[in-house]
Amino acid sequence: MAATDRPAPEVGLSEEAARRIDLWWAAVMVGALGLVFALLAVFGGVAVPVLLALAGAYIFNPMVTALERRGMDRTLGTTLVFVGGTLLLVGAVLYLVPVFRDEALKLPDFFRRASTQVVPRVEALLGTSLPELVRQRTTELGEQASDLVQSAGPAAARILASFAGNTARFVATLLGLAVVPVLAFFFLQDYPRLLGRVKDLLPRRSVELVGRRFAEVDEVLSAFVRGQLTVGAVLSVIYAIGLSVGRIDMAIVIGVIAGFGNMVPYLGTGVGILLSLVGLMLSWQGPWQLGVVAGTFIIGQMLEGFVITPRIVGEKVGLAPVAVIIAILAFGELFGFVGILLAVPVAAILKVVLRVVIQRYQRTNLYTGEARAP
Repeated sequence: MAATDRPAPEVGLSEEAARRIDLWWAAVMVGALGLVFALLAVFGGVAVPVLLALAGAYIFNPMVTALERRGMDRTLGTTLVFVGGTLLLVGAVLYLVPVFRDEALKLPDFFRRASTQVVPRVEALLGTSLPELVRQRTTELGEQASDLVQSAGPAAARILASFAGNTARFVATLLGLAVVPVLAFFFLQDYPRLLGRVKDLLPRRSVELVGRRFAEVDEVLSAFVRGQLTVGAVLSVIYAIGLSVGRIDMAIVIGVIAGFGNMVPYLGTGVGILLSLVGLMLSWQGPWQLGVVAGTFIIGQMLEGFVITPRIVGEKVGLAPVAVIIAILAFGELFGFVGILLAVPVAAILKVVLRVVIQRYQRTNLYTGEARAP
């Protein structure tokens, strides 16, 4: 680690005192994350709405804070943000639900045609025959995918009916979902007050140092929560528009998968290109489509690297791509779907914790080799 990454000396604190505060902070953060997963496992029906509301307040707080700095009352600013967010969400739902419904109805036929038409077109393109094993596996995969999509609707209906049959659980879930916007509104409105109360509970000597550590956590989380959601949304629009111009089958679905899949490094782009090539073979109208597909992903990646991230989101701060992939795999294995959702934010927090612990270790006599004064 470079010397510039080491923490600056803390005003009014000895190195030993600062190290003790940082280690306590690191232990509390790890314990808090463990408590979150424990609450989700034991009291998921209560914990999930609260966590969703806190996440919403965290995401929208910068907007409300910006309005407040312009002289607007925080309650009014919170109301405007919620009204604007609600209108945007309703508009998106009214537009996207019919689109995705129509696209979903095409999925079985999409996979069925892929199983029978992709291999012959690849062979025609290459001018040679593919092994029989490739033909068989492609046909089997296409049929299995088609059957899976066709059975997904009835299966979901059965699960919903079974879930709704348990009246108490169904009502509790509906109440939990309904209370999320209410909780989020009050959390967002009282956000500075909540942070102030937490700050008031800290020992006075440690306020400045602990505040700096939470600022580091906020910087990393912002890059992944607010930043990656913004990047995913913008890329989804770019990919969907580009693939639609190229008249590619399932253009909107592929664009959304590739855009938001970009939150997992390389996965979104790779899957998007693969699905686009399959759609291209099923809707082939000429070489110009290949150019449109290639151009769409090249332009999307260039805009993401040179415009969207640096100018809209800000410079990336956070985890290496391999760390994101490992975190998603590990947390998904341990905690299932909830673990996948929380993997990146939790890994980002743990990265800050680990960085602080390493920084403190690198300032010890054990690391530097300096002898203690007699």
